[in-house]
Amino acid sequence: MSTITVFGAGLLGAGMVRNLAEKGHAVRVWNRSPGRAAPLADCATVCTSPADALEGAERLHILLSEDDAVDSVLALAMGAIQPGLPVLDHCTNLPARVAARSAALRAQGVQYLHAPVFMGPANMREGSGLMLIAGPSAEVEALQPALSELTGKVWHVGERVDLAAVHKLSGNALLLSLSGVLGDILSMGEAQGLSPDETMAVFEVFRPGGALVPMAKRVTSAATAPPSFELAMAQKDVRLMIAAANGPEGLVVLPAVAAAMAAAAAAGHGQQDFAIYARPRAR
Repeated sequence: MSTITVFGAGLLGAGMVRNLAEKGHAVRVWNRSPGRAAPLADCATVCTSPADALEGAERLHILLSEDDAVDSVLALAMGAIQPGLPVLDHCTNLPARVAARSAALRAQGVQYLHAPVFMGPANMREGSGLMLIAGPSAEVEALQPALSELTGKVWHVGERVDLAAVHKLSGNALLLSLSGVLGDILSMGEAQGLSPDETMAVFEVFRPGGALVPMAKRVTSAATAPPSFELAMAQKDVRLMIAAANGPEGLVVLPAVAAAMAAAAAAGHGQQDFAIYARPRAR
């Protein structure tokens, strides 16, 4: 049985605490707002300070909102973090802040690893989903058995310390953007007299998930590759989509796509592959 410390008792933190406790570990939990941690007293030791929570800890898991919270909590805890203690930051953070934090903490002898998750509260509670982790291979390999009991899959993305942060933002960008696209699709279906289930029936047959990586390659090569679907024709399709939804009011993504396509066409790209409207641009 290990003694494990968890900073953060929100939905994800509480799920991790209960998961670890059920697996027989002694869990010590601290939260900046004590009331959030109080319900976990039935399975963990609820502590009054970071130093108290770190007593006897074999590793520390941090599940907070973002960088500012992580930095402020670690500043409070620094005096109690023992050399060599694995500090696993599961928050969705800015890559530059992760890199700076890693450099600063490792200079002080702290084994900081960024390990964001694609896991909801239910995943955290049952130990399913995906955990990313960046950092030295030897450290990740040593932690692999412990982390594996927390999630369905652990993916070591590489030794670049901020790479997991980049991948986590990429994944969230897709999920959040897809929500907007799906809202637009549902609006179009509703305008055509379809129920949500009827609207989404096409995706039981047409499954575009496997096209994500090829589509990304298409976006990056659109300026030079022969077009298989010209931008001018894609503009027409987007126009029809918006018309089928009875206009742009209430739509989230399609009007922005139409505007970006119009700008690309005005720049002379109408006969190139449609994906050119989304190509990365130097900033």
